Amino acid sequence: MSRRTFDRALRALPVTQHPRIWPLYLRFARNLPLPETAIRVYRRYLKLSPENAEEYIDYLRSCGKLDEAAVRLAAVVNDESFVSKEGKSNYQLWHELCDLISQNPDKVNSLNVGAIIRGGLTRFTDQLGKLWCSLADYYIRSGHFEKVFDSYAQFEESMIAAKMETTSELGKDEEDLELRLARFEQLIARRPLLLNSVLLRQNPHNVHEWHKRVKLYEGKPRQIINTYTEAVQTVDPMKATGKPSSLWVSFAKFYEENEQLDDARTIFEKATKVNYKQVDDLAGVWCEYGEMELRHENYEQALRILRKATAIPSKKAEYFDVSEPVQNRVYKSLKVWSMLADLEESMGTFQSTKAVYDRIIDLRIATPQIIINYAMFLEEHNYFEESFKAYERGIALFRWPNVYDIWNTYLTKFIDRYGGKKLERARDLFEQALDGCPAKFAKTIYLLYAKLEEEFGLARHAMAVYERATQAVDNTERHHMFNIYIKRAAEIYGVTYTRAIYQKAIEVLPDEHSRDMCLRFADMESKLGEIDRGRAIYSYCSQICDPRMTATFWQTWKEFEIRHGNEDTIREMLRIKRSVQATYNTQVNFMSSQMMKATTNATSKNAHTHMHTNIYAPTPSVSNDESINLVSSSIELAELAKQANPDEIDIEDEDGDDEDQGPEGELQHHQVALFRREQCYRTFT
Repeated sequence: MSRRTFDRALRALPVTQHPRIWPLYLRFARNLPLPETAIRVYRRYLKLSPENAEEYIDYLRSCGKLDEAAVRLAAVVNDESFVSKEGKSNYQLWHELCDLISQNPDKVNSLNVGAIIRGGLTRFTDQLGKLWCSLADYYIRSGHFEKVFDSYAQFEESMIAAKMETTSELGKDEEDLELRLARFEQLIARRPLLLNSVLLRQNPHNVHEWHKRVKLYEGKPRQIINTYTEAVQTVDPMKATGKPSSLWVSFAKFYEENEQLDDARTIFEKATKVNYKQVDDLAGVWCEYGEMELRHENYEQALRILRKATAIPSKKAEYFDVSEPVQNRVYKSLKVWSMLADLEESMGTFQSTKAVYDRIIDLRIATPQIIINYAMFLEEHNYFEESFKAYERGIALFRWPNVYDIWNTYLTKFIDRYGGKKLERARDLFEQALDGCPAKFAKTIYLLYAKLEEEFGLARHAMAVYERATQAVDNTERHHMFNIYIKRAAEIYGVTYTRAIYQKAIEVLPDEHSRDMCLRFADMESKLGEIDRGRAIYSYCSQICDPRMTATFWQTWKEFEIRHGNEDTIREMLRIKRSVQATYNTQVNFMSSQMMKATTNATSKNAHTHMHTNIYAPTPSVSNDESINLVSSSIELAELAKQANPDEIDIEDEDGDDEDQGPEGELQHHQVALFRREQCYRTFT
């Protein structure tokens, strides 16, 4: 309300009276909780009194609007006609601007800070030091440490250029010039080290930067040792960026490369006592310690080191218990145990190696690969039953799918070892493996099981396994499984045995694969001379073959009839084709009609749905009443199909006699086709 009163007063009074209003208006605006209103008031005020810009800039700085304050101050500095009411010179205003933008790089975004300060360097040549410092301060606060160095180097270059001009004119101060040149050269040479120092001051726990610092001292062993010493003393493992253990390892390797193994061992011993954040860091130190001894062929020493690392501590703790130091948890590190197992296999005894693997399993830190390695180790030493026990211990530890590799290896090794000598035991193992086996992994085990039965068991057992496999495998692999089943059945029992398998495959497989099975089934029957059986299969398969989408099927059937049929059978095939096409066309149109009527007439929807079910639901056997209903519905369906899309169901392959029969003859043929299809279905099933 007060702001509107002030606005009305300014509009009502002449401009000469405004100076009486503005002081009150500005004082009122400055006392408001939100600065946006005061900023708008000040902007209006400065249009009348631009000489009071400093007052506005001070207010902006007080309320934290530094970006606009910098923009206003830059405008004042660039305005040569501006006279400061506070008696400040243009340089003082420029210096304020440099301080403002260099000390607040994250809040001043509308100005090119670097360009402004560099412009001041050419404008105020007697104040280069302060301006260069302002530019460096800006780059430091912005995190552009490389530009800080560049600014420093440019400052030195400008000073050297000025000294060279003075020396050439006056012929003196050559020593000072040489001193500056030497300092500049040293600055350039120390650039990477200076940048690294800045980064380490920012984060002294940055492991990567400590490694970079060591590389900068390459060829200077004393500085390298001092750097490593400072690094391991400075870096806090709990705050470190990177792996602090890598500093200890690199420190020890430096001594190793200089053939000071005792010093390297001392470093490793100290490294094992550091309280790292992760158990893996300490495990890595122990492994590197052991590998150093291996590189120098101190095999017994390497074994002692890793045995020490895996020794049970006085106070045991769980691997992920962060409340305990890593020294109490490293005994459960699989990384250390795996290296110890490898060393024991290579240089230890059978009993010591077996004890290591048993200990890994007892600690429940084994992986499937560890189990397989243990079993293979036992097998190499001819402890076959012991190796099978190792597999069984691994199976008890893991669940699917992690246990898949163990089962697969176990079953393969068992069959290779015993063949058919322990057939019942092998069958029990396969049944255990298949109990709870996911469909994704069942195929391999079933094929292995069937192979066992084929080679050492009974053929009918093998067929039973294949039958189970077709139901248990993943849906994406079922078609392939049926193909294997059919192939093996044909080889063992003959092709006639595959008829039941084909029928089962056609029933359970998706339409795409079912069509393929039908074609193969019909081809087999035709090769056996069972022409009627083949024709019945084609007739059955036609119900899932839209002529517009499956032209290959209809062409194959047509070629079959040309080879084995006569005019009547070809005409029957063409009529079935027309009937199927009419069915698909009517189904699409009928479903569209249902969707349109569903929103307005629920009763009509139910009636149409009932009719749709009677037409399209395939039934193995049809009673007389059902046949009458089917014929009645088929007549209605044919009428709807002709009205909806008569051109779509017109088959040009028909003889001229059929074309003259008229609508009643068409309907009669349609009825005959439906009844014959039912007869074909009964013959096929």
